[in-house]
Order: sequence, then C-alpha cells, then structure tokens
Amino acid sequence: MRIGSVAAQAEVNVQTVRLYERLGLLKKPGRRASGYREYTDDAVMSIRFVKQAKGLGFTLTEIKSLLDMREDGAHTIADMRAVARARLRAIDEKIRQLQSMREAIHHGLSSCNCPEQFPACVFVKLFDGSKSKESRESGVE
Repeated sequence: MRIGSVAAQAEVNVQTVRLYERLGLLKKPGRRASGYREYTDDAVMSIRFVKQAKGLGFTLTEIKSLLDMREDGAHTIADMRAVARARLRAIDEKIRQLQSMREAIHHGLSSCNCPEQFPACVFVKLFDGSKSKESRESGVE
C-alpha cells in the first residue's frame, strides 16, 4: 500500500508517516519498480501503536525502545514493564509539579486583598524576580 493509504488508515498525515520512518518507528518499506514506497498492513498497526503510546505520555524515544524490544525478541516482560514504570514515575513527578504550581497560584489568589484591579500580590514575586534579574544585568540594584 502507498504512503497516502497508510496515512489515511492510521489517521495521520503523510509527513507523520515519513517522520516515523526516519526515526525508526516504522520499518523501511520496500520499493515498487516505479520507486514508490510499498508499505505493509504492519505499518498501520505500528503507527496506531505509536499514537496510543503517545496518548499515554510515552516519548518517541521510549516508544522506539518498546518497538525495538518487540522487534528484537530478546526482551522480557520485565524490560517492558521497566519502561512503563519509568514513564509512570515521570507522570507522577509532573503531577506533583503541576499541583505545586496550582497551590501556589491558588494561595496567591485566595490571600489577595489588593484594592487595585491587578492582583499584584499574586504576581509580585514574579515581577520582583524579573526586576532583580534586570537590575543585576544592568548593574543597578
């Protein structure tokens, strides 16, 4: 099947198919006598796997590692689980960071008693930080 058909069946654009091929996420397809790439049904399944894994937060590097493990056949389920556990730890860390950011903004908003329209107490540290940086760069404090 040609690249346009693969892209349509996998619900991606042609550039995505080419990118995945360059990154090694797809096997290099054979070529027709005309020079056109000839993809197999496996290409569509691989692209769908990549899309699903990306949707779960896996990076393209991690996805390539999983695909390589599958292709090599020299992996254990423990190897694949280790990749999944590492991604889960990264997601948990991101959640902690986002919660911390949310709590800081929520605290600033809930403790703001500014009479002005712009709640400076929420953003004062940000502005002070940029003023301090500007002052240091200009040599004025």
